[in-house]
Amino acid sequence: MAFDMGGEHNLSRRAMKAELLDAETELRLAYAWRDERCEESLHRLVTAYMRLAISMASKFKRYGAPMNDLIQEAGLGLMKAADKFDPDRGVRFSTYAVWWIKASIQDHVMRNWSMVRTGSTSSQKSLFFNMRRVQARLEREAMKTGETLDKHQLRQMIATEVGVPLHDVEMMEGRLAGSDYSLNATQSAEDEGREWIDTLEDDGEQAEHIVEHSHDTAQLREWLIASMNALNERERFIVRERKLREDPRTLESLGTELGLSKERVRQLEAAAFGKMRKTLEAQSKEVRSFLAV
Repeated sequence: MAFDMGGEHNLSRRAMKAELLDAETELRLAYAWRDERCEESLHRLVTAYMRLAISMASKFKRYGAPMNDLIQEAGLGLMKAADKFDPDRGVRFSTYAVWWIKASIQDHVMRNWSMVRTGSTSSQKSLFFNMRRVQARLEREAMKTGETLDKHQLRQMIATEVGVPLHDVEMMEGRLAGSDYSLNATQSAEDEGREWIDTLEDDGEQAEHIVEHSHDTAQLREWLIASMNALNERERFIVRERKLREDPRTLESLGTELGLSKERVRQLEAAAFGKMRKTLEAQSKEVRSFLAV
C-alpha cells in the first residue's frame, strides 16, 4: 500500500475528516486484512488512525526534523503496526499502533540528528529523548537544597538515573549540543588515550550472535517438530498452511478445501496452537521465554 503524503496541511485536513472506527468495525477490518489481505480494509484502518500518527509526529518537532519527514515516518510506523496487528489478542489497534509509530519517529530523529551514528539501543534512545528533562529536574532539585553540582557530578547523576554508562552521557551531551566528536578524539584523560572510534557499533554480525542464533534455531526446530507431532493430520495441515508457508493460506480457502466454515477452521487452528503450547511447555522451561516474545 503506497503512502501518499500530498503535503503536510492537506494530509492533516484529510486525517481530521477521516472516519472514527468503533471497536467492532476496527476488529472486522483487522481480520479482513490479516486473513484475506484486503487492501481496502488496510487503507480504512490506516486512514482512520492517521490523525494519531500526525499528533505523535508533532511532539518531535523540537528535534529540528522537517514536519513532513516526521509525518512520513509516523505513517510508516502506522502501516507496520497495521501489518503486524493480531486482532485475536483483544487490544485496540490504537494502543498497539502507538509503540510502532513512536519507534519509527525516534529512529528517524536519531539517524538524522548527527553525522555519527552511535547506535540505537533502547538505553541510548532513552538517553537521547530524556537527557535534557532529567538534567533540568536534577538541577532544580539541587537548587532547592542549595547544592552546587559540577558538570562531572551532573553527568554521573544522569547516567545513574537513566541507567547508562557515563561515557554515553558525555557522548550524547556533545550530540545534543549540536556538534560531533572527532572519531580520533580521546574520551578522557582516565581512559589512557582510548578513542571514540573504539566505541562505535560494528554493523557486522558478531561471532557470538551467529553461534547463538544457530543454536536457538536448532532448538526451536526440535520444539516445533515435537509440538507438530502432537497434532492430528488435519490440525498439522492447517498449521502448515497458515503459519509455515511463505504465502500463508486464508481461513476461507482452507475451509473450502476441507469442506468447513471459515469459523470452524479458525477454531481448529486455535485448538492446534493450544496443543502445541502444552507440548512445548512440557518439554522445557526455557520455551516460556520464547512464547512470551
